[in-house]
Amino acid sequence: MYEGVVQDLIDELGRLPGVGPKSAQRIAFHLLAADPADVRRLTSALTEVKEKVRFCSICFNVSEQEQCRVCRDPRRDLTVICVVEESKDVVAIEKTREFRGRYHVLGGAISPIEGIGPDDLKVRELMVRLQDGSITELILATDPNLEGEATATYLARLIGPMGLRITRLASGLPVGGDLEYADEVTLGRAFEGRRQVDV
Repeated sequence: MYEGVVQDLIDELGRLPGVGPKSAQRIAFHLLAADPADVRRLTSALTEVKEKVRFCSICFNVSEQEQCRVCRDPRRDLTVICVVEESKDVVAIEKTREFRGRYHVLGGAISPIEGIGPDDLKVRELMVRLQDGSITELILATDPNLEGEATATYLARLIGPMGLRITRLASGLPVGGDLEYADEVTLGRAFEGRRQVDV
C-alpha cells in the first residue's frame, strides 16, 4: 500500500477494464516517471474525449457529432442493420469492408451474472428503428460467447414475429488454425456454417 495520491491513482487505474492491481501499479509508476508534457497530453486527451464524444442518435456508436460517420454516409444500405455489442465491434466489421449497411450498438450483452438484462441495453431503441418497415434484414453480430449467444437468441425471438430476415454471423475455424486445437463448439459451428465449393 502506498500513501496518498499515489495509492489513489493506482486505485483509479485498477478500476479500468482489464487492468489488474499489478498493471495499475506499473502504469502509475510509469506516469510518475514520465515527462510532465506527456502526462498533460494524456490528461488533455481524457478531458477532451469526455467533453466531445457522445453516442450517435441513430445507432449509438461513438461520435463527435449528432450522428456517426456511418449513419451520415448516404451510400450505406438503409435496409440492413448489423447489431453489435460495442462500438469497437463496428470498427472491427468496418475493417473488413464487407458490410455496407448500418449498425445498432447495444451497449453490451445480456449477462444475468452481472445483472445486465435487456432493459439495460439499447433493445427498445432497436425496436423503434424496426417499426417503419424499411429494414429487410437484421444481422446479429454479437460475440460468440455465452452472453453474446443469449443476447442473439433473445433478439431473434423478440424480432422474429416481425417477419424480417434475421441472420447470425457465421463462426468457425480461424484461418491458420489446426483442427486438433479447435474446441467442440467451434468445430460444430464450422460444420453448420459450411458452404459449397464452386469448381
